[in-house]
Amino acid sequence: MAQRLVSVWQPFFLASESRRAAIEAAIELEELGYSRLWFSGGFGENVAPRFREILDGTTRIGVATGIVSIWHSSPPEVAAFAQDAERAHPGRFLLGLGASHAVVVEAGGTDYRRPYSKMVQYLDGLDAAGLPPERRVLAALGPRMLGLSRDRSVGAHPYFVPAEHTAEARAALGPDRLLAPEVAVVLDAEATTARATARQYTSGYLALPNYTNNLRRFGWTDEDFAAGGSDSLVDALIPWGTADQVAAGLEQHYQAGADEVAIQVLNGGDDTTFPSDAFRALAAILI
Repeated sequence: MAQRLVSVWQPFFLASESRRAAIEAAIELEELGYSRLWFSGGFGENVAPRFREILDGTTRIGVATGIVSIWHSSPPEVAAFAQDAERAHPGRFLLGLGASHAVVVEAGGTDYRRPYSKMVQYLDGLDAAGLPPERRVLAALGPRMLGLSRDRSVGAHPYFVPAEHTAEARAALGPDRLLAPEVAVVLDAEATTARATARQYTSGYLALPNYTNNLRRFGWTDEDFAAGGSDSLVDALIPWGTADQVAAGLEQHYQAGADEVAIQVLNGGDDTTFPSDAFRALAAILI
């Protein structure tokens, strides 16, 4: 895909208790030229109404689930939501699907077994419900799920990955599938405070085997995963610094083959406040 897209991944859009505040933030990002908004589908049985509210409240910007858990939702219900969104806003809604994590799934009383096979069955259900592959994307890390992304969806939406993974994903997907990694960033030029903010985010993800097993394939070890991550791992995962320095870190993913980078601005753990200044600064450089 030749066009380079700059998108936003922000938990604020689901976490905000104010529907109006979420829509106003989306409108501002649309006006700044961002291509798509990504945020979690949560762990409810249906796609959260907030996705449709933001589609209805904007005019051009894409909206994507990053992600809907295949363990917490059914293909017919998810397909019905996506098809309704497509009728109302053609081409703007993208269904992101993921296998989630054992600790999350089993906390709800479901056995987390054979996630790849579960995803295949889920995609079969979407096919039966009439949702075409071009309206869905998979959260893929390893080779098998990347292959499934290539063969049965528009592409892949990796999360919590270094640029080396983006290069591997592009090779697995081939040239014609969407590759849209999420990349978290910190706009802070002071190393100590920037890495401290980053570790508030990385510490939770480094407790999840799906992510650490993926990082091991690129040479990272248990020593790197301790205490929220070594400096070198934090720096590889989380571009930080001035807006120009962060943009240079994001550029590594584009150079590695990303069509679209979904930028998550880390906000010190505050998911209810939208970091508008940071997105304005990045838009001035990237868009």
